[in-house]
Amino acid sequence: MQEKRLKRWMKELLSRKGLNVGNWRYIRYTPEELIIVHKHTTQTRVINLEGRNQ
Repeated sequence: MQEKRLKRWMKELLSRKGLNVGNWRYIRYTPEELIIVHKHTTQTRVINLEGRNQ
């Protein structure tokens, strides 16, 4: 799958979680979860979005 740039609300979410937004891209976004990948190490993370107000 193609990596995509983070949207503003995604950047705000990642910075609140203590991640450097310059190092991450997202692969898939659903209302339940956000799957991100590190640009250099290709490590993936899943962020649960349930209970988040949008």
